[in-house]
Amino acid sequence: MKSITVPASYVRHLLSQVRDQGYDQNELMAYVGINALDLEHEKPISAELFSALYQRVMYIAQDEFFGMISVGKVPNGTFRMMCLAIIHSRTLGEAINRASDFHEICRGARIKPDIISRGRYAKVSFAALNSMDSKVTEDFLNNQSPAEIITSLSMWHHFISWLIGERVVLKAAYFKFPESEALANSRARFRSEVKFSQHDNVIVFPARYLDYPVVQNEKTLRAFLKTAPYQLLVMVGSEDSSLREQVISLIGRDFSIAPPSAEQMAKTLNMSVSTLRRRLLEEDTTYQKIKDECRRQSAIDYMNSPQLSITDVAGLMGFDEPSAFFRSFKRWTGMTPGQYRQSKTYSESLQRH
Repeated sequence: MKSITVPASYVRHLLSQVRDQGYDQNELMAYVGINALDLEHEKPISAELFSALYQRVMYIAQDEFFGMISVGKVPNGTFRMMCLAIIHSRTLGEAINRASDFHEICRGARIKPDIISRGRYAKVSFAALNSMDSKVTEDFLNNQSPAEIITSLSMWHHFISWLIGERVVLKAAYFKFPESEALANSRARFRSEVKFSQHDNVIVFPARYLDYPVVQNEKTLRAFLKTAPYQLLVMVGSEDSSLREQVISLIGRDFSIAPPSAEQMAKTLNMSVSTLRRRLLEEDTTYQKIKDECRRQSAIDYMNSPQLSITDVAGLMGFDEPSAFFRSFKRWTGMTPGQYRQSKTYSESLQRH
């Protein structure tokens, strides 16, 4: 199963913002292990490396909203406090509204996520804080770069998907700026209809998702924060249109709850279960095999993050008891988690990262 990557253009854009802020981009690349030649040759970059770069930039800049829509610097620790404020929400809709309220008192914020639900569909965009003049805020939003808008909406899409434990399948993503100003490969970020030169910057999805329960808790949040913003980036994926890749994208990387059943997956893809199985067989695979591959790869990816304890990884993989995770990991890899972290494979992964 291929590793999760992001286009080189995403990394270059982040580094250009770093340079504009007066920081040494070469020092940052060297710190996380990104090769400048890979960027020049348009080689896709590991999502883990991109996440590590983002973490380092936010730490050095002391700004957790670096590269996203904000004003001033949002102090480190703000995202954690927002998550704690919303993690006990009953539903996704309630969580988004609480996040909006949090932004009203968040130092450095100028806008907040805004949710509107009408009929079958809901949309998330950005709105002025209650303390801000709406016209001033509109001018501010109009002056934000397309990359900042795309990054902000993409990360919110991934975040709300994490909250409910499954990908929120979008109907569409709309942007005010023309397509010529968009980041390369930006369509692949949303895996939906994407239109430019529209009246607003917004993601649109079925309103039923607002009633989905928030399945995360403080335990899974702790592990999530240790690797952030990795899980806000891992769904960017590739433009591979095979059914296998679509299924992998919809399963996602969060196994803190059970992945969707074949019936649920078929419904999401607007096909019958028999059609799903037949088409996957044509691609020489099965739904169960893909789930097993995703579970195995996610476990290895988390184990390759030294900041996560084995207990943390077990929680992220949905195991209440570490002993059950040990047995499953040995079945997937032939090694226990402890043996894996003593292995040559693990040492090599640290050298690459």
